[in-house]
Amino acid sequence: MERKTFNPQDWLNQPTPQPKVTEQQTFNTDSQPDEVERIIQSIEANRTDITSTYSDWVNIGFAFSDEFGENGRTLFHRVSQFYPGYSAPECDKQFDNCLKSKGHGVSLKTFFYLAKDAGIDIAPPRIEKQDQRTFKSEKLNGSQSDYHQPENQEPEEMPTLPDSLFPELPEFLQKVVAVATSNEERDILLLGSLGAISACLPKVSGIYDGKRVFPNLFLFITAQASAGKGRLVHCRQLVNLIHKELREQAKLHKQHYELEMVEYNSKKGKEEGIEKPAKPPEKMLFIPANNSSTGAYQLLGDSDGRGLIFETEGDTLAHAFKSDYGNYSDGFRKAFHHETISYYRRTDREFVDIESPCLSTVLSGTPKQVSALIPNAENGLFSRFIFYFMNVRPVWKNVFASQTDNGLDDYFEDLGNEFYELYKVIMQNEPKQFYLTADQQEQFNQFFGQIQEKYMNLQGLDYMATIRRLGLIAYRICMIFSALRIMETGDTSHKLICEERDFQASLSMVKVLVKHSSKVFGELPQEEPKPTRMNKKEKFLYALPHTFNRQKYLEVAKAMSIPAKTAEGYITAFAKSGLVHRESQDNYINTSLEEVKDSKDAEDV
Repeated sequence: MERKTFNPQDWLNQPTPQPKVTEQQTFNTDSQPDEVERIIQSIEANRTDITSTYSDWVNIGFAFSDEFGENGRTLFHRVSQFYPGYSAPECDKQFDNCLKSKGHGVSLKTFFYLAKDAGIDIAPPRIEKQDQRTFKSEKLNGSQSDYHQPENQEPEEMPTLPDSLFPELPEFLQKVVAVATSNEERDILLLGSLGAISACLPKVSGIYDGKRVFPNLFLFITAQASAGKGRLVHCRQLVNLIHKELREQAKLHKQHYELEMVEYNSKKGKEEGIEKPAKPPEKMLFIPANNSSTGAYQLLGDSDGRGLIFETEGDTLAHAFKSDYGNYSDGFRKAFHHETISYYRRTDREFVDIESPCLSTVLSGTPKQVSALIPNAENGLFSRFIFYFMNVRPVWKNVFASQTDNGLDDYFEDLGNEFYELYKVIMQNEPKQFYLTADQQEQFNQFFGQIQEKYMNLQGLDYMATIRRLGLIAYRICMIFSALRIMETGDTSHKLICEERDFQASLSMVKVLVKHSSKVFGELPQEEPKPTRMNKKEKFLYALPHTFNRQKYLEVAKAMSIPAKTAEGYITAFAKSGLVHRESQDNYINTSLEEVKDSKDAEDV
């Protein structure tokens, strides 16, 4: 088995890979070689593969080359040898590239983390009393690293969208992400722009599960404070001209209304049958989240049932939902599926129906703000959102570096002008019907069938709605990609057929986003605590090496404090659902690890 997608040169041309853990030093420099040697001996004794994913393998190479130079080559071979497709020449070639490319910010701490994550005991030898006093003193002074903290306090590295995705994107989106300075920033610029654009394609639709659907998306970017999610605000600039156009229309309507009112007042009481002019609609794209339910619905209705809630503080919407007059969560959920929203307008004493509402939402906030908006895992609002959990980068960013001449505001304003031209073309032509090809439809059903089976096993029935709505989200992303291709092809015909590259790009995004949703889902409170929370089951699956036997999976279970009987039940369930393959008696293959690799493996879809 070869690492077919592993191209070391491509790796070096991509943005800097990020370490899985913070870059504090756990051991003194003098003791690090001894610690690495002790851990590698344990890896060899257990024949454990900690390099099953390409990014992990490369990061270990960076760590060893940066710390030990040429002396790290042997260590790299010793750690890599348990990968089923291990190749000595390939390993040498990768290490050569690591030596040439210094300064990637990956330290030995990443190696320690990956070893521990694979079930290797990395605890240092017992500390004598004098050393214990030193250890406690360092801990009190704040110098103790995450390495010595309890397991549940260690940062969990979330996957970013694959590098192979971005060259396949529509050219407009490639420009959007071109200014990103990290993988995480690149991801949120892509997702944020898709969320904003999804509100501005009112004449693009397709048939999904027998119903007409539009491209509208709900997005929540979540991360700790100062993690870098502030870049999301630039995605708003992409559609700002459309908001301005609608506000200009509202202004003209208001001026016309005021003239009509002057005429009405002059004739009132003098002429019979004169009708009072109706108030003009308050057309807008950006609907403020801090609103009453009636206010939010009225603004949505005034804009022909279309709008975008774009808030960089997720608790703004959460506070509105918790107020006496602002809980429009029900209408919010209905809007995702374009279901009719009905509300009572007290001023005019009338019931109003908003038929086929098309609402998009882009939010960002901390994990606590997610739970403030979505109080528990059973809440139907959760499954309607795309979630992206940003990794915290413990590296100071060069705040003076810039890839634009006049700053990001001007850059995104120019991109907004480009998109506005597409918007005008779409609005001036006949509505467009979106289609997947017959082959794409077959792939789509097969792909989501497998995803549903996997996560039903890992997360249970409560997660099924998320998987099913991710299917609709993937379809909508394909729709947006196809609409943006008009900027390249100039094709304004009413039929919009999805290109294969756009279809595959959408599925490769879902492979990553489903993991982010799973993480956020696992951290939400439950209405009734269940004794068998599935999150640990998922961690157990990914902690298993590519090939293993009963002894190995029991060792992994013991390291995770999972009872042996429970682990046996997990393995049986994994085998039934195809997450692991029983190759022969007491020999298993962890097939789920294949999905963790770079999603260039489009044929796996």
